Amino acid sequence: MRFETDAIHAGQQPDPSTGAVVVPIYATSTYAQASPGEHQGFEYSRTGNPTRRALEIALAALEGIPEDGPGGAIATASGMGATAIIGYTLKPGDHVLLPNDAYGGTFRFFARVLTEQGVEWSAVDMTDARLVRTALRPATKVIWAETPTNPMLRLVDIAAVAGVAREAGAMFVVDNTFATPYLQRPLDLGADVVLHSTTKYLGGHSDVVGGALITRDPDLFARFEFLINAAGPIAGPFDAWLVLRGLKTLAVRMDRHTENAGRIARFLESHPGVMNVWYPGLESHPQHDLATRQMQGSGGMISFVPAGGPEAAGRIARSTELFFLAESLGGVESLIEIPAAMTHVSVDGTALEVPPDLIRLSVGIEHVEDLLEDLERALGG
Repeated sequence: MRFETDAIHAGQQPDPSTGAVVVPIYATSTYAQASPGEHQGFEYSRTGNPTRRALEIALAALEGIPEDGPGGAIATASGMGATAIIGYTLKPGDHVLLPNDAYGGTFRFFARVLTEQGVEWSAVDMTDARLVRTALRPATKVIWAETPTNPMLRLVDIAAVAGVAREAGAMFVVDNTFATPYLQRPLDLGADVVLHSTTKYLGGHSDVVGGALITRDPDLFARFEFLINAAGPIAGPFDAWLVLRGLKTLAVRMDRHTENAGRIARFLESHPGVMNVWYPGLESHPQHDLATRQMQGSGGMISFVPAGGPEAAGRIARSTELFFLAESLGGVESLIEIPAAMTHVSVDGTALEVPPDLIRLSVGIEHVEDLLEDLERALGG
């Protein structure tokens, strides 16, 4: 089936007992068994829950994996919960290669949590696969990429870095949160694992926190299933249900996010009060050609630097009315933030430090003319 159809139907057949066309919320911790070990596929909700299972089938389908595999998806309690599952695959002495502008929470986990457990890390500019190759160590077990990156919106050539990872025998993980499977399918380009914060575009309504890992590798998938059951960072049934609801409109929302963001990026690029704009859909983006080859659209995220430095950036962020000043992204409403002071505080003083005057926009699905007027007012002071 095509993407839009999978988003509505994969794992979401009418309930066999009632005919309900929406997957029920199975708010149960345990399941009756006919005799010890004889059950209907579910025994305890940390191990498996029907609502969560429906979400996992749908997520896998959207990343190109049918219900019968190979591989599949696991749904976690948050994006960082999914990141932690990757961390559980590492041991002291292992090395992780990060992008030099990784999301602050990702950096915090690897640099401050896993470092205490003896795992090593380093960062490199992943826009050049040759630099990735030179940054590898004999102990490199994971190459971690975001594309587009958060918040600089740089792109990683997934196919090229996948080749480097295969040569090194390292697991190649791609955080696909910004692009979503509607705009980009990393597994099709050679990635081993796709990670999502389902909190963002997949949920789409700023009302749920969740995460996911998807892989075609049956051994990795079995390992992930073991680890999520053993460690327990599962998505609850109501959270899974909310993400399932969000998936149904993902395609139409991403079309609108992309259309609105393109208009706003061009507006910002031409505005005299703006110094720099980063958006893959602009021809001025240094990797615009890669964006047109690798993605089916440029998404809803924009970063820019206004004239006037951090003071001006703060004033603009406080002045918008439709763009709410808030962390997170990917909801139907538009958001504005200063990453250096909000989502990326943890990278202060490191090579991953974010410019203090950088503004990040998560462009929603409101009428674009209203959003443009809101930004025009804020930029005009």
